[in-house]
Amino acid sequence: MSVSIVDLVRQGFSGDDVPDDDLLRACVHCGMCLPTCPTYRLTGEEASSPRGRLWLMRSVADGRLDLLDPEFDEQMYQCLNCRACEAVCPSGVHYGPLVEASRAQLEQHRPRPLWQRVGRKVGLDVPFSRVGRMRAMVNALRLYQRFGLSTALRKTGLLRLLRFETLEAMLPQISQPPLVSGEESWTPGIVDDHVVLFNGCIMSTVFSNVNRATGRVLAHNRVAVTVPAAQQCCGALHVHSGMMNEARKLARTNIEAFEGDGQSPIVVTAAGCGAALKEYGFLLKDDPVYAERAAAFTARVQDVTEYLGNRELVAPTHEVKGTVTYQEPCHLVHAQRISVQPRALLGQVPGLELVEMKESSLCCGSAGIYNIIRKRMADELGDRKAENVVATHADTVVTANPGCHMQLRTSLRRKGSAMPVRHIVELLDEAYGGQANEPHQSSVR
Repeated sequence: MSVSIVDLVRQGFSGDDVPDDDLLRACVHCGMCLPTCPTYRLTGEEASSPRGRLWLMRSVADGRLDLLDPEFDEQMYQCLNCRACEAVCPSGVHYGPLVEASRAQLEQHRPRPLWQRVGRKVGLDVPFSRVGRMRAMVNALRLYQRFGLSTALRKTGLLRLLRFETLEAMLPQISQPPLVSGEESWTPGIVDDHVVLFNGCIMSTVFSNVNRATGRVLAHNRVAVTVPAAQQCCGALHVHSGMMNEARKLARTNIEAFEGDGQSPIVVTAAGCGAALKEYGFLLKDDPVYAERAAAFTARVQDVTEYLGNRELVAPTHEVKGTVTYQEPCHLVHAQRISVQPRALLGQVPGLELVEMKESSLCCGSAGIYNIIRKRMADELGDRKAENVVATHADTVVTANPGCHMQLRTSLRRKGSAMPVRHIVELLDEAYGGQANEPHQSSVR
């Protein structure tokens, strides 16, 4: 059978968000990334390593592999994008933007079936592109939890039928109403500094108790806290899913929302959000209107543990007896290179003992929505993490990212452990007396 010239032409990268050629060529294929990669640790396959995936990207760029080759598609989305490879790479390969750009290429050139397009729109863009929609959903979930509907729906099998059983199991108890941006602030009697809080979507709703605890802890440390009104989701899930245009819209909205606060630090309570915000400069580098503004925005962003860790902490007043172990969120330890500060903060809580776990910085399997769309591999990583947590015999496991929190909670329950999962800031807040000892809070409605 004859083969036409057209059949031999392979589709390479083209259009928007082409993986940067200089970044691709920076990899020297030394293999130091292999032991740090969660998927390589599970499969032992070269293609499932950062080095293997970079070789695939390079092959597409050079025309040796078709962009729509199923193996390329599989490996770009099998990657958790945990960035552990970046932290150990001697050549400084900026791997995250490369895999994100490769996914964007697939989304541009690979036709998805209608049901997948609708699923991505309903599951990602609709709830995460407007925080108000997320608030409405979470308010409904609070009522769902309050009236004990979970048990009834499980008995009917409806949760399983709608494939919501996994999502429902991940959800923690939502203890407080959403924190609406622009409606709350914290002003201590003595003010040494002022910060603006990035409220986020999941953190302002499901974990609003953490954001309020952050306001109290900062106020106890003589820091005034405001929450800019017009901010939206950080766009991290869109970037990880190759939806770059949607992510850029959110980035521009957030840049505008925070520009009115001068040079005040932007404090973030979610590791994944912080990593995304710190890369707005890269995301908008080709935007003639927003490139410089994005770089200025990025320079202001700090994780809450980073901000507090770089200050002399006001001595906590309450003892918090117990033993904790710390799970390092990938986008805090690998993407932002923040590891010392969280441990140092925990060490300043009276009565608290920190016990290190094995493989603290290995990905737990959450990775945005990875634990939903690739449940088998996510569960393997989650179970491995849960076993390491339980082996410490700690009372509590502490983390600093909502995805990790939900994945840890689910994995521990699957292993038969009821160990609580908490954010670092919650323990600091307890050490200052918690909500009962709240510094002056004001409303800006």
